Amino acid sequence: MELEKVFKSALSYKEYRELVDNLVANDKTTGSNQTEKLVEFTKLNIHRMNRLDKTINLPEQATNSLNKNNRSFQWLLIGDAWCGDCAQIIPVLNKIALSSNGKIDFRIVSRDAYPELIEIYHTNGAKAIPKLISIDTESSDTIFSWGPRPKVAQEIMLNWKENKNTISWEDFEKDLHLWYAKDKGLSIISELVNLIAKCEKKIMLQQ
Repeated sequence: MELEKVFKSALSYKEYRELVDNLVANDKTTGSNQTEKLVEFTKLNIHRMNRLDKTINLPEQATNSLNKNNRSFQWLLIGDAWCGDCAQIIPVLNKIALSSNGKIDFRIVSRDAYPELIEIYHTNGAKAIPKLISIDTESSDTIFSWGPRPKVAQEIMLNWKENKNTISWEDFEKDLHLWYAKDKGLSIISELVNLIAKCEKKIMLQQ
């Protein structure tokens, strides 16, 4: 799998947002599965992304940690506009990249654009999205993958899967997105900034 080829074909955050807006205007969404329900999810997700674009800010400690980093990364995110987790996560990743002083080049690709890619990055055997692949620009090595959601959100998902007989999908969705709203992206920021710091340290030790 030539990640460099995929990365070059992927969309910047600005291009992704423009694509999603244009698709919804024509009652479409990203990916090969085009249904009315997925288009409605996408419309809701546009509102989520708009809100996050206006409200997400990195804590000073996270920004300082990013500025101390000496490596440059290509962040390739596998995701789609109909996915609620993608809507909650992609704008936060974009803010992290914007705060990196150009050290993170963030791009997005639909899961269906390169189906063989998600086969490499399964989550517990599932093609779950979003999935972030972090590539070291200098070596072109994949240094970590992250996703499909931060730890607490993943626990909410797993709890629902174990209790489907008592927790409805609607209640699960409500609990999950309520958690995202209360967390304000801080868990995503913390997990990824810490991953970057650990990976940089590991790379330096190997040199």
